[in-house]
Amino acid sequence: NTGELLALVSTPSYNPNKFVLGMTSDEWNEINNNENKPMFVRYQQSYIPGSTFKPITGAIGLTTGTLSVDDTFTYNGLSWKKDGWGEFDITTLTSYSGPKNLKNALIHSDNIYFAQAALQIGIKNMTNELNKLKFNENIDFELNLTKSQYSNNGKIEKETLLADTGYGQGEILVNPVHMASIYSAFYNEGNMIKPYLEYTENKNPSYLVENAFSKEAAEEIKNDLIQVVENPEGTAKDMRINGITIAGKTGTAELKTSKGEKADTIGWFDCFTISSDNPYLVIGMVEKANNNGGSHYLIPMIKKIFTK
Repeated sequence: NTGELLALVSTPSYNPNKFVLGMTSDEWNEINNNENKPMFVRYQQSYIPGSTFKPITGAIGLTTGTLSVDDTFTYNGLSWKKDGWGEFDITTLTSYSGPKNLKNALIHSDNIYFAQAALQIGIKNMTNELNKLKFNENIDFELNLTKSQYSNNGKIEKETLLADTGYGQGEILVNPVHMASIYSAFYNEGNMIKPYLEYTENKNPSYLVENAFSKEAAEEIKNDLIQVVENPEGTAKDMRINGITIAGKTGTAELKTSKGEKADTIGWFDCFTISSDNPYLVIGMVEKANNNGGSHYLIPMIKKIFTK
């Protein structure tokens, strides 16, 4: 609720003092040519967000009135496609009982629900609202951040791309600092807090985007994200901490250009605490998440922030 960034971390990294004190050619090559990219600053880049984008789709639908908490979609199994899509289909990982509504779709991270929700929201509403959230724009921030985008050409021209966008795949890329600001709107009654680095005593917080979402939409998404953690079937149930209320969303993003391609994945976990004193927000991402559990690799690390 202040916008103060307490930490920006990218690892593997290097010792910046070497640039001041001097380094040998071998030391330079060790960081400059390292395949693990220690000089690559990840928080300044943009990445495909996967399921961490689903709360944004839900909030856009609620804000524009194109989606309601009572809307349910009908489909069977773990795969679905609209008539006329040919070989293109949407898959999700787990089935669940109960209505396929917004709350359950967030708790179980249902790709098919959010693909259908995006189609119901429509291209015009989706792109207009994402533009309002400052997609395709430079963010006013002390460091240069890569722009977030919803497509490579600045347009969503196909239903299939809109459907993929709804659950955070397709061509959408989001900068982590920008994502932190968007998620802050779920805490701040729909207003996106403006992030800043330089500490100033008694600084008054300001907003990057006022009324990014309606107050009602932000409240609904916040409560649903609490259930992602608190509900025994929630994908982030491992993040539960006695005495602390946490709202969060897991995400796994596939990096591939075609359905049959074997892909690297990115794991995400984005969360914030519900507190009147010192609420914290964390955006966590791990590359090459195929073999380490993705978001479930991140949750224990992030959990330590709140338990130490």
